[in-house]
Amino acid sequence: MHIIINNSSMVPVYEQLMAQIKQEIIQGGLAEGEALPSVRSFSNELKISALTIKKAYDKLEEEGFVITVHGKGTYVAATDRQLAIEARRKAVEEDFSTAVSKARAVGLKEDEIREILEIILADPES
Repeated sequence: MHIIINNSSMVPVYEQLMAQIKQEIIQGGLAEGEALPSVRSFSNELKISALTIKKAYDKLEEEGFVITVHGKGTYVAATDRQLAIEARRKAVEEDFSTAVSKARAVGLKEDEIREILEIILADPES
């Protein structure tokens, strides 16, 4: 599993880690029942705190993406593909909500926001 952490990002490291692990699970890069790296080894590999890894694993378990067997490790859960799709949809909705809030904060009207979205959707490279 190839994880890239951007230390200059405003997104917390544990959220970056969660997002990339979720993406691997959703896209099938991590199969059901596959073990994730141990907290300690992942911490050493990524050069980040073991507590950060543990927090990401705990949050992923809360969301149903992994299960932890104490003393054994953390494994990819038998995910319902619909759950995975819904998680991605929720993330996109949150991104849209943030973008709309930013647009409103700078004084854009609803029709201007829609126009921007239509321009983006019309661009085949976006």
